[in-house]
Formats: sequence, C-alpha cells, structure tokens
Amino acid sequence: MTSSDSFRGGCLRIFAILAMVLLCPALLKAEDNPLGIDKTCYSLYKETEKQLGKDGFDTASELLRLSALEKKDGKALVIYHLEVLKNYLARPASEDNDARVDEARENLKQAALENDTPVYFYWAYQLSQEYYTRRGESYRAMLLILEMQEHAIAEKDAYGIWTSSKYLADIYIRHNDYVSAKPHIKQALQLYNTSTDPAIKRESPTRLYCDLADTYPIASDSVRINVMLGWENAKSHMDSLRCRYYRLRLAALDDNQSEYLRLRQLCTSDPDFPTITSDAELFFSLIDATRDGSILQREEDIYKLSMVREMKVIANLCENRGYKEFAFTVEKKLVNIMESLISDSNNSRISELDVSMGKAALNAELASKEQLISKISRFLAVFLGIVLLVTAFFSFYHIRQLKKANKRVLLADAAKTRFVQNMSHEVRTPLNAIVGFSQLLTLPDGSLSSEEKEEFSGYIVNNTKMLTMLLDDILNASAMDKGEYRITYEEGEKNFMCEAAITSAEHRLQPGVRMYYAPEDPAPFSFRTDPRRVQQILINLLTNSCKHTPKGEIVLSSSLSENPGFVTFSVTDTGSGVPPEQAEKIFERFTKLDEFVQGTGLGLSICRDIASRMGARVELDVKHEGPGARFVFILPLTPPEK
Repeated sequence: MTSSDSFRGGCLRIFAILAMVLLCPALLKAEDNPLGIDKTCYSLYKETEKQLGKDGFDTASELLRLSALEKKDGKALVIYHLEVLKNYLARPASEDNDARVDEARENLKQAALENDTPVYFYWAYQLSQEYYTRRGESYRAMLLILEMQEHAIAEKDAYGIWTSSKYLADIYIRHNDYVSAKPHIKQALQLYNTSTDPAIKRESPTRLYCDLADTYPIASDSVRINVMLGWENAKSHMDSLRCRYYRLRLAALDDNQSEYLRLRQLCTSDPDFPTITSDAELFFSLIDATRDGSILQREEDIYKLSMVREMKVIANLCENRGYKEFAFTVEKKLVNIMESLISDSNNSRISELDVSMGKAALNAELASKEQLISKISRFLAVFLGIVLLVTAFFSFYHIRQLKKANKRVLLADAAKTRFVQNMSHEVRTPLNAIVGFSQLLTLPDGSLSSEEKEEFSGYIVNNTKMLTMLLDDILNASAMDKGEYRITYEEGEKNFMCEAAITSAEHRLQPGVRMYYAPEDPAPFSFRTDPRRVQQILINLLTNSCKHTPKGEIVLSSSLSENPGFVTFSVTDTGSGVPPEQAEKIFERFTKLDEFVQGTGLGLSICRDIASRMGARVELDVKHEGPGARFVFILPLTPPEK
C-alpha cells in the first residue's frame, strides 16, 4: 500500500468516526437499556451489534471503546471486548482467525475480571467453545469448558459451575455418550434446585431433565419422573414442545395409541418441532411399522436414525410386540454402533491432540532455530572482519549442531507419533471390548443365557486387566524418566517370588499352553533384594512369553550355580522366538516385532531399566537352542551400594 493510499484510508476513517459522533443525538433517543450501562455507550453498543461481520464494525466498535473510557464505564468496556469476540466468531474459520478468537477471548476474560462482571468471563468460554464445536473440534471445545469449570470451582462460583456442567453434558450427548454426560447433568440440576443465584434461576432446567431421562433404561420410572419434572419446570414454548415429544415416546412404549396420536398431531403441526428432532417422519413411520409387522423388512431404516436413543425405542417396541428375535438382533447391532461411536470419538480426540502436539513441537523448533540463527548473526557481525577463519569454523560447527538438533526433533516427533498411534490402538481394543460386552449384559432379562453372561463377564474382567497392565507400563516408564522410581531392599525368597509371578501371569496364557516353575534346587533360599521389583520383572517376562506362545509350554526356572554370586532366573518358551540380530532392539521402547500382538512395546524396556537400578541384567539368551526364546534375569546376591 502506498503512502497516499494510507493517508486516504486514514481520512475516510476519521470522517466515518465524525459522522458517527454527529449521529449520536439520534442514537440517544429514549429506549430500554437492559445492560445497565451509560446511555451513550448503550446506543453505540446497539450500532456495533448491527455491524457484526460487516466493514463498518471497526469504526463502530472503536467509538464504543472510546465512549466507555470517557464515561469510565467498566461494564461498557467489557461489552466492547465481547463484541470484538463475536465479530471474529462471525468470520469464516481459519488458523489465523482461530488465533484472533483466542486473543479476543483472553481480552474479554481479563476485562470481565477487572470490572467484576463474572457472567461475561464465562460467556467468553461459551462463545469460543461453540465456535470450535461448529468446526468439528469437540475435544478443543471440551478443553475450554473444563478450564472454565476449573476456574469456577476454584472461585466457588455457582453460575460458572452450573454453566460448565451444562455444556459438558451437551458435548457428550452430541456424541451419544450418555454415561459420561450423566454426572454433569446431575450436578447442574442439583445447583439449579439448591441455588438462589438469580442468573441461574432465570434459565430453564427442562432440557437437563429430558437429557437425564435419556440416561436411564427405556420407559423406566426414572424416565417418566424426569420427563414430568421437565414439564413442570418448563419456561418456554420450546420447553413444552420438547417434553411433549418425550411424552409421545412414552405413550408409544405404553401402547397408548390415542395419547400417542394426539401428541403426534400436536408435535408435527408445530413449526418449531424440527429443531427438537430431524428424524420425526422416519421415526414415526417405524413406530407404525411395529404395529403392522412391516418392521421386520425395515431393519436397515432403524439404523438411519441419528440418535441411538430413538433406535432403542424401536427395538423396545419390537420386543413388546413379540418380535423378540428381531429385537435381539437390533440390540446387538446397536451395541456395535455404540462401540463405533465411542471409538470414532476417541480417534477424533486423539487426532486433535496429535495435531495440537505437532503444532506445539513445530513452534518450539522454529523458535529454537530463530534464536540460534540470531546468535550466529550477532557473532558474525562482531568478528567477521577480524578472524575470518575462526568465524568459518564456528559457523560450520553451529550448522552441524543445528542438523543434529533437527534430527533429534524429527526422531522425537516420529517416536511421539508412533506412541500416540500405538496407544490409540492398544487402549481402544480392550476399552471397546469392555463397552461392547457391558452393553450386552444390560439387555432385558431372557435375552442371554447364564453361560453367555458368565462368558461375557470373563471377557470384561480379562480386558480390564489388560487395560490396567497397559496403563501400569506407561506409569512405570514415566516414573523412571522422572527419577521417582524407588528400590527398597529387604529379605526375599526366590521360590516364593517365582510362584507369585506365575500366579499373576497365568491368566494371560493362550488356550492349551502350560506354564510352570522348575527350580534347579527346590530348597528355599532367601537373600537381600527388592521382592516386588523382582516379581514385576518376572511377570513382564512371563507375560511377554504368553503373548508369543500359541502352543507348548513356558518354564520359569532359578539357579544359583549358572552365575556364581548371582541368582539367575530364566523364562523359556516354545513360541515364535526372536532372531539373534534383534536381541538388543527388542529392549528399546515402543519396539514390537509383531504389530498384531497386544502391548505397548514397553514391557521389556521396563524390565531392563528396573534391573539396571538393582545392579542386575535382563537379556535374551542368543545361544538358546530349540524352539522359542529364553530370557535371563541375572540378579546379584548382594545389593549394590546406593
């Protein structure tokens, strides 16, 4: 832009401001002022509101800011910052606009705290989370509301806790996750029923009561009670319409045809009804189909409903009208749908987290490089004409260091990405199994036999143990990295430690595989060590063999003669074995020779880290002959000095 263009633009801005000032008398005509701010500021606020998203916004908002400062009206200044945030929210989403939204939110929060207007502090969070929700970044929106809730709890602010609980519940419900939404709904309702805060009491709890009804089994007394409470507390036409729709569903489940048809007519004739549900036409036609039997040919239409809750209503109606086998098929498919929704939600959160981590790592790397380049430039400016050879040497040295640093950044980023992807898979697998089989166990009585229930319970227990083991691996690795891992020495008996390790690991055996303890000398032998850490290493080695041994046996043994002065524990299996060239690689973190085997790739690395802290060694016996692999744990009889 040329200087003449800048001058012309400045003149136009000044003329626009003068024009607005001249118009102020017209803007100051008598009108309501619900914000309770200065009359001039309120008129300027109304004009700023009209200019949201338009070219005239900057001029209008600047007049509001100047007037607020002149009148020393703190609340009007807060409203100015609110309008700036709303203007950015009205713009098309982009990374640049995201940064402006975040900056405007922080400015509004700061102004609200300085002028003691907490409602606007929380409004900054609400508007921002709605912006990111529209962009499909629900995890980012959730983090904002969690931050808002943390502040409200610290300040003991009932309104902030109430608002954050509502929004957290709404985020979970949009993902059909009623289990996670339920505690937030209950917290919000408890606040509403016990608080005397007028800001809370002005709002309606009807939506919360209806959402809470959806967290209970279809047509249960709890559903009916909460729908009735929602009806009694309705404060608007939309509240009444929502409750009418929920009563319609209950009438259909109760086979009260006359009440169902009456409520259906009231709902469908209301122009606002599509805002309650977008699937009304399909949903009502499926209800009709359960009465004439045509539902048996419309299974796929059931899964076209957008809310799982409505699918469950249809499944329940089918069971009530005698189509039990069909209802059971639909319920099983709904379990898969719920599992898929939870999995997709977790993937979305992990993806958003991965992108966020990637941006942070990139920004840190760029900042580091900029600082380094700045130092090199200053160094060259001082010494370039004095010692050219030395300058060239140091430049070469710094470039090499920069390349090495860049290589480390790339390796760390690759490790981070591999870890996030690996944990996404490893945690999701047992978690999805737990959710899926738990859903099956909640099916109506008679749907599953006792044997099936016992089998499904076993799957849940086994996958829970698997999930616990994965999390323990991560926590152990983190504790060792932070230097918080402690070794405590006391008397330990080798046979007891081995037998305890087998008991802890034997549930991981694959069908048909035998595991047993075969000591060189069965006589008891005690020595000074950390028994819990010894057992942890043995359990990890046994668990590793269980994963790679589909048939045959796993033998744990102990020897005092194989390495004099040491106790040598060994785990020998008949599994897939380890190539000699991979003998050291398998002890690296996140390394798995078989990506299809469950695990984090941390177990063997943790074994070696713990052993090194005890003056011991864990290694693969590369001289082992025969099928499978042999791992040895060589532990000194005398603990090393600290």
